[in-house]
Amino acid sequence: MSILSEEDIKEYVLKRFDDVKKGKISNLVTFQAMNKYMLMVHDQNELKILGNIVASYKKVSLSEIMSEYEKHLRKALEKSPTTKSHANAIMHIFGYFSKKFNVSEKELFFKLLNQFREGKITVGKILSEINPIIYRFNTTYLANQTYFLLYADNQLGNFFQMLSQK
Repeated sequence: MSILSEEDIKEYVLKRFDDVKKGKISNLVTFQAMNKYMLMVHDQNELKILGNIVASYKKVSLSEIMSEYEKHLRKALEKSPTTKSHANAIMHIFGYFSKKFNVSEKELFFKLLNQFREGKITVGKILSEINPIIYRFNTTYLANQTYFLLYADNQLGNFFQMLSQK
């Protein structure tokens, strides 16, 4: 299991953005959507600014939008994620499932979240536990999030263990 450094994450995201800069506004809209939670853990204020930049595409030239977006993307990535910012993003993600969870599933989720907040488990561990839920409820929006790609433990999770038992 290899854990990416924040520098690796920043490099990965900026490299993906270099491809986006060569494209159309739709590429930027997709990039923004895919990176929402990853940006949220870095800088929630910059995430909001980036969303506003993308939304202004009808008022400003594409080159201006890309330039302004890149400036704020780099600014967002300069800020390091904290336990609090990860917990906030995880709670936002929980919102996608909370109404579908039964009581025991909710209890387990909050137990994991508290273990993360207390430093007993890593963000990678809690995200690897959430990952199978994304597929269970067919939540495509979350499945496309770079947050899971970049921060979840890249080991065989319980989803694969469940499949192998069938």
